[in-house]
Amino acid sequence: QLFAHWEAVASTHRVSLPRGERRAGEVDGAAGPPPASPPPAHCLADMAGPIAQMTRHGRLREPVPYVTLARLDKCEEAAYEERQYPAGKWACVTKGEPMYEQSISMSFMKLMRYICKENSVGCYLGMTVPVLNEIHLTKEGTELAREVLTAFYLPGAFQQNPPVPMDPEIHITERAPLRVITRVFYGMTTEETILREINLFWELLGSTDTVLQETYIVAAYENPSIPQRRNEIWFIRRA
Repeated sequence: QLFAHWEAVASTHRVSLPRGERRAGEVDGAAGPPPASPPPAHCLADMAGPIAQMTRHGRLREPVPYVTLARLDKCEEAAYEERQYPAGKWACVTKGEPMYEQSISMSFMKLMRYICKENSVGCYLGMTVPVLNEIHLTKEGTELAREVLTAFYLPGAFQQNPPVPMDPEIHITERAPLRVITRVFYGMTTEETILREINLFWELLGSTDTVLQETYIVAAYENPSIPQRRNEIWFIRRA
């Protein structure tokens, strides 16, 4: 059951996990780019306690604080919203796997281990939403750059004194205040769907030089294994 839980998360993004004699990196029946390097097998056993903790606390999710500055409604639904997020401390991981889905899946599992157990206080820290995935477009603007930064906002109780991650790939960063224009979308966040959402949002906003055109944020509100999960695309206001 433990393996099945994480394999469900990983397979959504074409990431394989070790099992028995399965070779590292092997994906049954997969085609296309090679999969990301799987986590060590011992990580699965180590996740037994954290998974139980997340199950018990699954519905207790602290929202990242923000202030709504403006909202444009269309057909009785919010077309987009402008928000201001304060400065705060975030746990961040940067991955550059062959596919976007691989990067966010591997980063998500690392951050979950930090949140649940692998930290200097050795206990469950609590979950916040959304988890942010900062992406960059290539110079041509037609593809995503390889590296993706995934950021988890530390719960309010740990903002002043963040627990130290045991994983050296996780860095605690003080991120500056952020002003964004956001729009909701649902489903899997592949490179194709992200590029489509960016283009749709540009059509909605029209021509403007008040937001960045090479850096965007995908905000995830639910576990990556959920197919029809809620996401937001964030356009970043220039300073």
